[in-house]
Parts: sequence; structure tokens; C-alpha cells
Amino acid sequence: MACAAVVIPGLLRGSVGAICTQPASLRSTPSALRHLTLTSIMKSKRKTDHLERTANVVRREVVSTAKVCGAADESPSVKRLRLLVADKDFSFKAGQWVDFFIPGVSVVGGFSICSSPRLLEQERMIELAVKYTNHPPALWIHNQCTLDSEVAVRVGGEFFFDPQPADASRNLVLIAGGVGINPLLSILRHSADLHRERANKGSGYDIGTIKLFYSARNTSELLFKKNILDLVNEFPEKIACSLHVTKQTTQISAALKPYITEGRITEKEIRDHISEETLFYICGPPPMTDFFSKQLENSHVPTEHICFEKWW
Repeated sequence: MACAAVVIPGLLRGSVGAICTQPASLRSTPSALRHLTLTSIMKSKRKTDHLERTANVVRREVVSTAKVCGAADESPSVKRLRLLVADKDFSFKAGQWVDFFIPGVSVVGGFSICSSPRLLEQERMIELAVKYTNHPPALWIHNQCTLDSEVAVRVGGEFFFDPQPADASRNLVLIAGGVGINPLLSILRHSADLHRERANKGSGYDIGTIKLFYSARNTSELLFKKNILDLVNEFPEKIACSLHVTKQTTQISAALKPYITEGRITEKEIRDHISEETLFYICGPPPMTDFFSKQLENSHVPTEHICFEKWW
């Protein structure tokens, strides 16, 4: 997913749930990785690509090597990758993306992380889900990437959810279209981890309720269905989802049917969840993000409670 963070003007930095904060401390990169990074930037700048679209977006300076340790088809058009990042200085916030540097490929990819920061802390792993396109990094992932392939990654993005233990409890409404589910799944998984931690320790951030609205063409293109429904079933008092399909032609399975609505996500569905305690995160095609962000503004949701990201 080549994407660019787009933050509505006026979005607070370092407030309500630490939605979009200043970057962590930076350090210089190893010379070999710096060479790979700068070479890729110089070549890819000749095109309108991920690096150009995100040129003004906050990113860390740390570039880390990563090894592919797992790959699977998440849908007919999306491949899921699991990467081992041994560098202890590599970290990310739920919702952020990585610049994806591939040896021998001049164009730099930009893909949102779909795993929770907790997976990185515990296993030094991150997960990506990449849609098939003619973009060179996506082509490499689908056609040439193998187990033990080595790449380099750098974290960027102002679209994230990173609440601190003492922050006020907030409800979340997550609105996803297509492969735009990736950063929102990271936020959903992180929220579940925070809730588990508070339940186990009796302390930590007190997450409110979370509602996921997720739209795709059909059920085969609804990514991470099992992961999402597992979280809904684990925390029914906290997490709910509404899965939408716009061009379904086959019968919907009995297991999915209770969660499926045929048709697009509507303005009314979103408006029904507006409250002073609710934060809205939107990620999907530009027309979708433009529509819902504008509708929320028109409904007098404070701009600091809206964060969205567009993908191409």
C-alpha cells in the first residue's frame, strides 16, 4: 500500500490519546544502509512516488535491516509478509507505515504496518499486507520475495494511536476501505493489547469502546476477517465491527453473515457514534477519506478528534 499521511489542519500534536506527536529521538544510520537509502531516494525522486507524496511527513532517521520470515496470501490480491527486525532501536506506533527499501529495486515502497507494537516488543516481528499492483515494490513482494529475503525499513507517519497510561479514556471509531484496513488493524490490535494489560495488571490506559467500519468489494477482499472477529468475540463489551461489501456476487457464509452489510458505509452509521469522547481514524481511497472527514467536520466533530490517511 503506497500511502501518504494527511492530517486535517489543526490536528493537535501530543494531545488526546497522543494521536499525532513529534518523532522519537533520531540517530544516524549505518553507512551501508544510508547508501541504500540515499540511492533509492535519488532514483525514485524521478517519479511521483511514495517518497515524494510523503516528503513533508514525519519519519524517523533510523533505517533497519529486516528479513522475510513468513509470507501468505491474505486474499486473491493481497500478500501478507512477516518481517524479523532485530535492531532494538527500531520501533513504531500503531498506525504508522514503513519506507520499504529493496536491494536492486530503485523505487521505494510505502506500506502500513498491520501488526501491533506488542508483537515487535515480544518477537521482534512486524507484519505488512501488500496489494498486487504494477508498482515495482509491490511486484517484487508478489513475484520475487522469498523466505530470508533481506530488505531495509524506516518508520514514518503522523497517523497513529499511542495513548499514555494517564491519558483520558477515549472511544475509537475506525473507518477502513479496502487495503486501508492495515493501519487500523494495527490500532485495533494495539487497543486490545492495552485492554488485556489493564485487565491483567489493574493499571494502564483505560481504552473505551471501539467500533470498526470496514468496506471492500466482496468478502474475499475483506482482509483479516478471522483476526477481526476473534477480537470481537474476545472483547464483546469493548470491540464491535460492521463489515460492508459493495459488489458481492457469491453467497455469504453463515459465520460472516451476522457482521455483513451489503452496500457502502453510510454517513448515518458514523454520525450515530459521534460523542465528545470519540476519536475517528479513517484510511482508504481518497474519495472515501475526503467524504467522511468532511462529514465529521460538518457534524461539528473537533478537528483534533479526526485523523485520516489516504492511499493510492
